[in-house]
Amino acid sequence: MQKKTAILVRVSTQDQSHSRQLTELTEYAEARGLQVVETITETISGSKSNNERKAIQQLLKLAKAKKINKVLIHEVTRLGRNTAELLATLEALHALKVSIVVKNYNLETLNPDGSVNSIAQFMFTLLADVGRMERATLIERVRSGMQEAKRKGKHVGRPQGTTKAKEDLLKQYKSIVKCLNEGQTVRNTATLTGKGVSTVMRVKKLLNAPEQA
Repeated sequence: MQKKTAILVRVSTQDQSHSRQLTELTEYAEARGLQVVETITETISGSKSNNERKAIQQLLKLAKAKKINKVLIHEVTRLGRNTAELLATLEALHALKVSIVVKNYNLETLNPDGSVNSIAQFMFTLLADVGRMERATLIERVRSGMQEAKRKGKHVGRPQGTTKAKEDLLKQYKSIVKCLNEGQTVRNTATLTGKGVSTVMRVKKLLNAPEQA
């Protein structure tokens, strides 16, 4: 089987960076002689339907055009968190003779002759379901914790602003502070520092906030 590969990278929020996944996947591909013909990045919640994900639609388009026969992902949940949808996408790609390679577990869902690797597909299904359950458990724990805090009359949400919290955040994002102080725009600062626009705006708001007495 040829090794024309698309790399798929997904992060959930603007505050996260694609760079780590991209670096690791690129190195993985090079080490195995995979020809990367397309790199697809997206910032979207894993809970979104695959029909709403332009990256998934782009993968299917590439597969139908026979431009790829492998998709390289960092972990199973990068392809989706809904097990049924994830497996439907897997089947659609398999029908087009496109294999999924999962770096974290060194799994490939199709054998070299194009047949389904049954063990890899079983592991893929298992990992997808584990990812779904972990997310559901995390959401329930957060919800339960917030409800308990409310019952006790505690503040729920981000900690209320303090001078120390402000100083810590500004220290954490020194590169953003430097760019903003040099007169860079929010968008330029985000590009120069590799941070999300929302993070830059939060830091800018802190810089402009009056000191508390």
